[in-house]
Amino acid sequence: MLKADCARCFGLCCVALPFAASADFAVDKAAGEPCGNLLADFRCGIHADLRGRGFSGCTVFDCFGAGQKVSQETFAGRDWRQQSLAQQMFTVFPVMRQLHELLWYLDAALGMPAARPVHGDLRRMLEETERLTEGGPEAVAGVDVAKVRDDANVLLTRASEMARAGRRGRDLRGADLVGAELKGADLRGACLRGACLIAADLRRADLRAADLIGADLRNADLAGADLRGSLFVTRSQLSAARGDAETRVPEGLERPGHWL
Repeated sequence: MLKADCARCFGLCCVALPFAASADFAVDKAAGEPCGNLLADFRCGIHADLRGRGFSGCTVFDCFGAGQKVSQETFAGRDWRQQSLAQQMFTVFPVMRQLHELLWYLDAALGMPAARPVHGDLRRMLEETERLTEGGPEAVAGVDVAKVRDDANVLLTRASEMARAGRRGRDLRGADLVGAELKGADLRGACLRGACLIAADLRRADLRAADLIGADLRNADLAGADLRGSLFVTRSQLSAARGDAETRVPEGLERPGHWL
């Protein structure tokens, strides 16, 4: 399962990961230190008002189901409050989260009819990656995630190229587009892989069939933008951006509740 189920997780993202006081978090917290808002039953004490209380970063984070996998399977229901498990659990969680994110992308690529020529390779890569998530704590912690990511990226790139064939637009992969004025821009089929679009003005931009894998959309203005058919768009990316009632999102993704 590649969707977070917080009810089956031991609040791992609220403990294992660090955060710094900023526009995304109201306070500093070190890795391995429980967030002050975490309750004894692993629920968040301010979940209903995270943005209002200065914790918008929490609303953007997505573990892709890694939290419950580590909690219920890797550690068989034992939680980090057992001191002998804490450090190992906190080491395993970020690795599992990266593997689950790759699984999400591979699954998304398998849903692209135009990428059918590489579906066999994608399915094998997905199965191999899934096997890595099923090992014990030491095995998962020892996974060479960089290599797995590189191998997967070759296939994801090919899938993207096939899906955008005939309508491939501008190549803006890794571009620094912080605060860029892209209002009404025609970005159909563009490659925006890893592009930094923080606070970019994308109002009414046409992003249909654009590849947005790894693009940073924090505080980007997507009011009226068209993202139908955009490739590899995650819930986190949409949650980090700003949109409105006229923003059209990819099929299968919900419009974030904080959008106007």
